[in-house]
Amino acid sequence: MVNSRVEAPTVAVMGSGGTAGRSCAGCGGRIADRFLLFSMERYWHTRCLKCSCCHAQLGEYSSTCYSKGGMILCKNDYIRLFGHSGACSACGQSIPASEMVMRAQGSVYHLKCFTCATCRNRLVPGDRFHYVNGTIFCEHDRPGGGLLGGHSTPLQGNNIMSDQKVC
Repeated sequence: MVNSRVEAPTVAVMGSGGTAGRSCAGCGGRIADRFLLFSMERYWHTRCLKCSCCHAQLGEYSSTCYSKGGMILCKNDYIRLFGHSGACSACGQSIPASEMVMRAQGSVYHLKCFTCATCRNRLVPGDRFHYVNGTIFCEHDRPGGGLLGGHSTPLQGNNIMSDQKVC
């Protein structure tokens, strides 16, 4: 699976000599401009950081870059190319590719849908939970007090993990 990366480019203002030796990841030229971008672990001329598909400039303030499969994409092209993350296992609704999700044993959930089946409390990153036959339980409401219906092994607690990290 190819990892996605999302980040807002950082605009830097360089004084005299502050860009010496920096070359642009887009054009390969030396960056002598007063303004430059730092995005996807590389430096760019403000005019060179562009979407790989539509060539929209991504160096504008509050712009977001998506990176997947070696491409740098604007939000619209990322969603167009990679669609949605699938359907939520709890509500069945589509999950946009740009939305943060929770995962448990291969199932994907909206953040708001990742709740205990008994008390309906929403589980957040760091909470311990138990996943039993496709059902999520908080630590307090785990079925069988730690044993699963006659099995002699205790339920395994899992840490909730986000699907994408927003940088």
